Order: sequence, then C-alpha cells, then structure tokens
Amino acid sequence: MLFQYIDDFLTHLRIEKSASELTLVSYRTDLYQFFNYLAWRYSIECEDVPREALNHKNVRDYLASLQDQGMSRATIARKLATLRSFVRYLCRENILPSNPIASVSTPRQEKRLPEFLYPQEMSMLLEAPDREKTSGIRDRAILETLYGGGMRVSELVGLDVNDVNFDEDYIRLHGKGDKERIAPLGSQARDALLAYLEYSRPLYLKEDHREEKALFLNKFGGRLSSRSIRNIINKYVDELALTQKVSPHTLRHTFATDLLNGGADLRSVQELLGHVRLSTTQIYTHLTKNKIKTIHNQKHPRR
Repeated sequence: MLFQYIDDFLTHLRIEKSASELTLVSYRTDLYQFFNYLAWRYSIECEDVPREALNHKNVRDYLASLQDQGMSRATIARKLATLRSFVRYLCRENILPSNPIASVSTPRQEKRLPEFLYPQEMSMLLEAPDREKTSGIRDRAILETLYGGGMRVSELVGLDVNDVNFDEDYIRLHGKGDKERIAPLGSQARDALLAYLEYSRPLYLKEDHREEKALFLNKFGGRLSSRSIRNIINKYVDELALTQKVSPHTLRHTFATDLLNGGADLRSVQELLGHVRLSTTQIYTHLTKNKIKTIHNQKHPRR
C-alpha cells in the first residue's frame, strides 16, 4: 500500500528540501486527491489502494478527469509534478522497483503573458486607501511594500517587524524553500511603513498580543493571512472599478514589467524576484502596448 508513505515523503521534503509549509500543504492536497480518485475507481479506501493501481493508464485517466473538471493545464501539470516527485521518492527508497509513470507526458502549456497594471492604474491603486483611517494607513503600507519589493504574498505576510531595516533601506524576505533574500526599500514604501508603524500598528495590537512580531496585523492583533491581503486588494480594485482582475501576484508582475520597461537588465530583475532560473524571469520581457507603439513610431520606416 502506498498511501501510508505520503507522510514520510512530506517529511523528506521538509528536512531534505527545506520545503515551505505552503508547499507541503499543496503536495499533501494533490496526493490525497489522486488517491481519492483511485479509491473511487476501485471502490476501496485510500489506505487500501494497491501498488499496481499506480500505473500509466490510471494516471492518464486521472489527468483526463481533471481536465473534464475544467482545471487549467498549469494546475494539471503541477499535480502531475507532485505525483512524479512522490514516485521518484518511492523508487529511491526501494518501495517501488521502477517508475511506472515515467512515460506520462506533461500537458502542453498555454503561453500566456503575465497580467500587469499600467503605471496610471498602479498609481490609482496605491493612492486608493484612505490615510485618515487606521486601516487605510495599513493598507497603503501593504500595497507600497508589496509592489515596491516585488515580493510574493507569502513573503509579505511572513514579514516580522525586525525584517525591515530602515537604516539601510532594505527588507529581509523569507522566500521559497526557506531561502532568504534582500529586497530594496524604496522611499514611498519607507514612508508608508513608518506611518503604519507609528500611527496604525499600535492600534491593531491587543493586550494579549503585545509581543506579536508580525509586521502586518489584522483586527484581532494577529498576523494577516494571504487571503486577507487578497481581500484588501479586491476591495480597492472594486472601488476603482478596474476592468481586470488584480491579485497580489499582479503587483509582482507589474514590479518586474516596470523595471524591464525602465531599462533594468534581466539578471538584476531575476535577483530581485528571487527566481532560481533565468527562464522564469523571461516571461516578463513582454512590452506594454504603449512601449510597442513608441518603438514602432521611432523605428519603423512606414510609421
């Protein structure tokens, strides 16, 4: 039976690969979903799924069922990657004699440009919070920090007060795989954070949370969650009636796009984003419509 090895696999990821808690939750969810599918197919319990059920045909049928549910190719590819990683672990531990899904191909990915905001839209979003309100001061600091540092939402909510160095204007981020990196602290983000720490954060602190280390706090005095950040952004997007869907990652896309359009080199942007591979950063080398039009007007002989 293979289901029992999931916990051992996750322990391996946490200790040997320094996988984050978010990654572990994602892997566990993907593997439970796969075993639930096999259990339904064989009309048995997950714990009773035999090794023989982990084969090429069943995995292909599972992927097809995910597609029928309307899942994106990217999501299906991620779930297959989780399963492949689990099977490689089982082979390495001699639990499986060989890899039964080695020939399963990854779904062809849709090539989509990352969504981003134009400078005017980004400026409107940053200015949207009411700085006369405690929540507005906090939200402005959140938006300025998220955009100014190009960070992931998980990195933002993981920030502690002592991760911000105002003397040298940088923020220490805890990225994927527990890797640390430094993000610059721009003047706008600096001012917004100082205002938040002086006027807003003390009002969010509760008597039983006086020793709270988290930088950004919720109304209960605890650390804000990733979902809370998404809700905050959605609130201002709705107020501004922006036509596109905006997520915390949209601000990260905008950060990278603005840097590249401003002349930053790809390697520097890679470092700022915390990407391991340059190819991951290259998706941001698209140009805005205005930039394309400007280049066309300047360079094309038939403009």
